[in-house]
Amino acid sequence: GDAYRSVVSALTVTNAESRFIEAGTLTPEEFVQAGDQLTFKFPTWQWDSGDQSRRASYLPPDKQFLITRNVPCRDRVRALDEVLKKQIRTEEEWLLPETATGGTVPDSLRDVDDFAEDVGATGIDAEDDFIGSAGQQGSSGLPDFSDLNATLAEEDPACRTSAQAQGGYFVADAPDAHIVKSRSYDLSITYDKYYQTPRLWLFGYNEGGEPLKPDQVYEDVLSEYVAKTVTVDPHPLTGTPTVSIHPCKHAQVMKKVVQDWIQQGIVPRHDLALFVFLKFISGIVPTINYDFT
Repeated sequence: GDAYRSVVSALTVTNAESRFIEAGTLTPEEFVQAGDQLTFKFPTWQWDSGDQSRRASYLPPDKQFLITRNVPCRDRVRALDEVLKKQIRTEEEWLLPETATGGTVPDSLRDVDDFAEDVGATGIDAEDDFIGSAGQQGSSGLPDFSDLNATLAEEDPACRTSAQAQGGYFVADAPDAHIVKSRSYDLSITYDKYYQTPRLWLFGYNEGGEPLKPDQVYEDVLSEYVAKTVTVDPHPLTGTPTVSIHPCKHAQVMKKVVQDWIQQGIVPRHDLALFVFLKFISGIVPTINYDFT
């Protein structure tokens, strides 16, 4: 478990040689550079120093992990589970939903090797230079979410009128009819020295601001992943028991994306690794609306 890996990591010399292209892993320096890109493009993500006694010596004191707070989660994933129940298969412990339209499952479902095609369709371009294009908001190829709050407000049922005219009378809705009981999450990304990859942590709150229990957090994770890749462990920089997405397969997926870039004649860039990471993690927690990449 994590205790064993922590001991091994403590006794292992930190790898400073990049293996991003051949293995999909990151060195601590590459992780920091990728984090700088993420915080520049999406300021809702910020670096945090964590507890001083828990800081890793191989990372800068003020850049121990990344965090974004109060991320909305309006719906439980249960409804999506029902839709995907008969439309997924397992490939090397990753669940692969088919994307074809219609009610039947095609004979040939998508393999995890095809994930790179999804990344190419999301606006993540290895030729972009987000930090180098400061002040040029439209040049990065990523969408502009400056009006996101207004868009969410327009779509939020809680913002609609509470009375409807019917037959000459105003009929009052039930008191809680249009109240959206929205959870929120603090999401953080740490560097996992053992796997040499990012690792995502989820700490949730109910509509009253009270912390969610692990089994409640599981309600916001696709059920097939709960037993395979979701664990509860002490957060390495806070010590608080927190739900996380286990990083054992992260490098494998990243490597496939890198291979796709190479096939397209694009030089792979490790500083875009966290954009790719968040994109495929969003498939595990699809109703937590953090992913604006």
